[in-house]
Amino acid sequence: MQTSISTTRSEVLQQMEGFVKSNMSTFLKSVEESWQPADFLPDSRRDTFFDEVKELREKAGSLSYDLLAVLIGDTITEEALPNYEAWFHELDNINRDRNNGWAEWIRGWTAEENRHGDLLNRYLYLSGRVNMREFEVSTQFLINDAFDLGTANDPYRAFVYTSYQEQATNISHRRVGQLARTAGDDQLSKICGMIAGDENRHARVYKSFVTEIFKYDPSEMMLAFEDMMRKKIVMPAHYMREMGVEMGKTFGHFTDAAQRLGVYTSADYTDILDSLIADWDIEHLGGLTGEAEKARDYVMALPNRLRRVSDRMAVPKLEYKFKWIS
Repeated sequence: MQTSISTTRSEVLQQMEGFVKSNMSTFLKSVEESWQPADFLPDSRRDTFFDEVKELREKAGSLSYDLLAVLIGDTITEEALPNYEAWFHELDNINRDRNNGWAEWIRGWTAEENRHGDLLNRYLYLSGRVNMREFEVSTQFLINDAFDLGTANDPYRAFVYTSYQEQATNISHRRVGQLARTAGDDQLSKICGMIAGDENRHARVYKSFVTEIFKYDPSEMMLAFEDMMRKKIVMPAHYMREMGVEMGKTFGHFTDAAQRLGVYTSADYTDILDSLIADWDIEHLGGLTGEAEKARDYVMALPNRLRRVSDRMAVPKLEYKFKWIS
């Protein structure tokens, strides 16, 4: 049975390669038309550099403790990019020949994502509010500790995960940007808005991969969707920690701060699931096996279950002192 499933996935992904290749110009922006981190930060070549840095630091000083903590956690998450690319290369049945559509997507996605950590890292450095060594220690820990996303090496499960996670990242960056604007930091707001735009586009791409797979292999795709939802989607930084702190503990404090601010909440998690169910038209999928029909029933009922649980959850009020913040 396992051999049959593996072969089917290989055939599906091979058939999809043309779809990926032909849509690359909408999936990715060319390097020539892409924004770069230098577009949003003081230019050290100019005589006005120190004045611009002073202004950046003054505006960054208006950010609340929780908002700064969430921004740092988001940055550490982005900086762990080497793990995410390595994870892609471990997926089964993905053709990695240089000119293949799948390989082109992985390279292009990585290149776009690479700018996010670079930009946020430089902003934090210039802000003067961050203990950069502690921040860098957490980044190294996160890359070193890796993660377990529950996808194994299965591309079907991986594309469910990325469809979900990219939307969550979009929400987080967008809301941090909105809060930064309210606090008077328009520069940070613009930075977060540009990153959120990338994440939103990437989410649409991954959702389109799943849409295509449903056309070729609906039952196996449905079972993969159900399996990921039973496991629950964990964020790629769920092992985040600081020096001397147990693995994963810092991530819990980071998510507490995000919930207090309303940057990313349990309600958002459920809303994303609702959007995926609608985008993939799960209710009207045809050609499912009996097992896949049961999987569909589970997924369709899940949002209401999650909302009932969410309604009973209290927003954490205990504030934690992060080593990242001076």
